[in-house]
Amino acid sequence: MNRIALSSYRRITVKIGSALLVDRTSGLRREWLAALVDDVARLSAAGTEVLVVSSGAIALGRTILGLGRRTLRLEESQAAASVGQIALAGAWAGELGRHGLTSGQVLVTLGDTEERRRYLNVRATISTLLKMGAVPVINENDTVATTEIRYGDNDRLAARVATMVGCDLLILLSDVDGLYTAPPERDANAHFIPVVDTITPEIMAMAGDASSELSRGGMRTKLDAGRIATGAGAAMIIASGKEMNPLSAIERGARATLFRPSPTPVRAYKTWIAGQLEPAGRIGVDEGALKALRSGKSLLPAGVKAVSGAFSRGDTVAIIGPDGQEAGRGLVAYDAADAVKIAGLKTSDIADVLGYEARAAMVHRDDLVLSARHPGKREVEGQNAQDA
Repeated sequence: MNRIALSSYRRITVKIGSALLVDRTSGLRREWLAALVDDVARLSAAGTEVLVVSSGAIALGRTILGLGRRTLRLEESQAAASVGQIALAGAWAGELGRHGLTSGQVLVTLGDTEERRRYLNVRATISTLLKMGAVPVINENDTVATTEIRYGDNDRLAARVATMVGCDLLILLSDVDGLYTAPPERDANAHFIPVVDTITPEIMAMAGDASSELSRGGMRTKLDAGRIATGAGAAMIIASGKEMNPLSAIERGARATLFRPSPTPVRAYKTWIAGQLEPAGRIGVDEGALKALRSGKSLLPAGVKAVSGAFSRGDTVAIIGPDGQEAGRGLVAYDAADAVKIAGLKTSDIADVLGYEARAAMVHRDDLVLSARHPGKREVEGQNAQDA
């Protein structure tokens, strides 16, 4: 594989498998973690934002609790996770702190990235951590999860997180160094595949299972993650994390499989918003707000002239222009009752009216799909612009 300059990417999600972080007998592999954090710190210093999706809570917890290698009951896995999460978070905070970096722990499940209201909260938290210069360390909330513990979805969770916050690269560090035509430990004739342009059914058929009892995600979940990431326009790399400084190794040209992003990414999230047949409510805006929206800004309460409908935060609402025509659709950040109270208000006045500190935008630009300027077509705008 050719060398890849990871610092040329704007925002990277790095997923670490349990087998890399946790030794079966001694627990956390601290020297390996320190070397990985050295890589993260180097990328951060070069201006690349890095998010970490860290497996290992259950594996570390079972080692601390002395549970051995036997199959754990669900409640034992949850107990192990509760112990392991504390130890894991402390280790990440300590290693990042050596480089003057702050870490922020975010515990989620796949449901948090699929249910729209919870999605908004998770994305806001992670985005704010990045703005503050912190490194988000994300893991499944295995203390309460059920299906996730039994099947393991941190690969797919990493892809969901990467697309949620607009990463342009997802790196899956694992105990395998890429994709092969068949599981190499089972088939001596398996061939390594350095680059995948499109994840076809034939590519999916090459997937194998996890190769370690500590690693809950096999190649199939990695390819599922690839579909999510590349379909949203991000590249993905599957690489071995067995050696020290694994991110530096990728840059030096170590064996890894690169999955190219789709040249015509389908913005499934935006499509979901635009495709809602019946919006839960309507928000009328003035000419100034409509102009701001078309320039890529968020909808602030100051530009709202009318609110109708019985919607809740996270519901899809129609944005109505001064001419009475639908100008777009978006996910609203307020319940209807509060939206009515703050319509027309400046951002600085919202807290006094509602009695709590709330979001500045009524509809954030990332949750907005504007109608085209001619009938019959929708367009996606405002991905990189600033709020009004």
